[in-house]
Amino acid sequence: MTDPFAPGQALEGAFWIGSDHPFDLQECYLVFRRHITLTEVQGRFVIACDHRYRLFVNGQHIARGPCRSWPQAMAWDDHDIGHALKPGVNLLEVRTYSPGYSHFAHVTRAATAWIGGMAGAPSDKGWQVARDRSYAAEVPRVSIYGTGGEDHRPRALTFAPARIVQPPEGPLWQGLHPRPLPLLREEVRPLTPWKILSAPLPQAEGDAHDQIRASYAPGEGLLTIYDLGSSLTLAPEVMIDGPGTLLISYAEKLAGDLPLISDPATYCRMRVTDRYALTPGPNRVEPFTPRGARYLLLLSDAAPRVQARSTHYPFTPRDYPDQGALNPVVDTCRRTTLACLQDGFVDSIWRESSGWLGDAVPQALAFSAISDDPRPLKFALEMAALGAAADGVLPSILPGDVPSYVVTDYNFSWVELLDLYLSHPDATPGTLDRLAPVLHKMLGRFQHDLRDGLTHSQPGRRLFLDWSPMSRAEPNLTYNLRYLYALQIAHRLTGRWGPEAAALQQAIRRLGPGPDQEGWRESPGGAPASQLALAFLSLTDTAHDPEAIIAASLGPDLGPDFGPDSGQCATRASPFMHHYVFAALHKAGRGQAIRAIIQRLWGPWGDMPTTPENWDSSFPDGSACHGFSAHPLYWLRATS
Repeated sequence: MTDPFAPGQALEGAFWIGSDHPFDLQECYLVFRRHITLTEVQGRFVIACDHRYRLFVNGQHIARGPCRSWPQAMAWDDHDIGHALKPGVNLLEVRTYSPGYSHFAHVTRAATAWIGGMAGAPSDKGWQVARDRSYAAEVPRVSIYGTGGEDHRPRALTFAPARIVQPPEGPLWQGLHPRPLPLLREEVRPLTPWKILSAPLPQAEGDAHDQIRASYAPGEGLLTIYDLGSSLTLAPEVMIDGPGTLLISYAEKLAGDLPLISDPATYCRMRVTDRYALTPGPNRVEPFTPRGARYLLLLSDAAPRVQARSTHYPFTPRDYPDQGALNPVVDTCRRTTLACLQDGFVDSIWRESSGWLGDAVPQALAFSAISDDPRPLKFALEMAALGAAADGVLPSILPGDVPSYVVTDYNFSWVELLDLYLSHPDATPGTLDRLAPVLHKMLGRFQHDLRDGLTHSQPGRRLFLDWSPMSRAEPNLTYNLRYLYALQIAHRLTGRWGPEAAALQQAIRRLGPGPDQEGWRESPGGAPASQLALAFLSLTDTAHDPEAIIAASLGPDLGPDFGPDSGQCATRASPFMHHYVFAALHKAGRGQAIRAIIQRLWGPWGDMPTTPENWDSSFPDGSACHGFSAHPLYWLRATS
């Protein structure tokens, strides 16, 4: 449907509807129901929701959603529901959830509302709504990384007519648009227990199972553990006899012989255990919010029966050249890329499930190695442009950006994404003309930060640069080189920014090695240049030293404490930023060096199901499935 809300179309008369009470603002689970009588079993259901929804027809689960979008430009999903309809009376049900605040995964208004429906049943007062108070209104939270734990005790629903939140006018309606990405496919499969342990749980020094262990008295309960084989985005569906309590925890890697349960006091600051009170007799438990995990841990009195509903992006694969001894690396990177491809690229399904703008560059390259589909790349490009701040600075997270977490150097990643997209044969004509104002306003903002010809970080906004322990002293060499690289790309694409790029390059060259200095420094008089800076020196034609770039990756010390103090000539870049290392070596015609580095650094990960976040995979709570570190999928193909 091009515009189902237009006059004379299926959803004419639809409204933005929500709870019957205007103060249902936080931790708001709502159930909307409507009966419709049909003579033909065919139909489509269109829905835009400001946070999360689940769609059911006659009790059958249809889909979860929505596709991520900014509040001022909501995207609708279009579902074919004919297979679930029947002649006569049909029950339509939309279950929604909003925590009432924005976080890394979504930007939301307070409470939750939706618009859509089907022919004969648009979203209006004909729908009934009930707040589902089975879910606890007060959920302990420790960070903005996720939606918190679910705490559910069954309670009866009381329905009332839905409240019209907004009529069909104003900015919301002007921005409504079809989902720009294909609907995700769902796969349901039964699970077989990997381990079954009796309470009390075994003690292990330094593990993070205290919150589970403290939930049951000694000698009570079973801990049933399921190994999915690889990290997935999934929602378990559990059949279990009650009464009692069921705890569901999600984990991604092991601590000894047991999965590591995230400790809210550590790096990730996550809480990933849900609690469900069971009624006497058979119970069906379905968590509302999907999560990323490799391991499921269920603590209960009775033995559970579990199946997992996982989501996957549909795509047509490209042939991939055989890589011989490096095929295990290819397989690991492929699994990681696809796991982190949901409604667009997400950095890691384990922690944030966020669309970080910087991560999208290596992720888009990795996906291009196995598919010709440009839509996830275009999605990241367009979403960032739509979320630009008034001063032109782009959001760092799509669309779950929070104002205190702008990463300024990710603005330069957007320029690289624009270049990547425009080089695709299926790029939409006119894209450059449409996005050029965004490009020029953003780059121009950084001109305000120039001092002595070099740019400095913006107050209140963060520099990322790299995970590696490189210097962030200012004026920073890597930061200025990233800006220079963006200016050079913009000049090549639009003809503008040539003089500015030349002036910045000249200022950077003044930071170069002096008569009493062995090499480039990360800042004047500071630490030696990082491997990332060396790569950008080459990519910007400021200076070329491929041997130093290679030495930092293939040096003798490959432990977590790499850097100048380890005897290496430059701090080695993280897995994330090795994309730029490979780009610089590819420009220098050093394809065999790229393959040697992948063999040395990614080779040990060939036995793992997915690629982790850092070189040290035991990093506290660090993700073992991070999309940005799967870019060797692209570089192995490029050097075949």
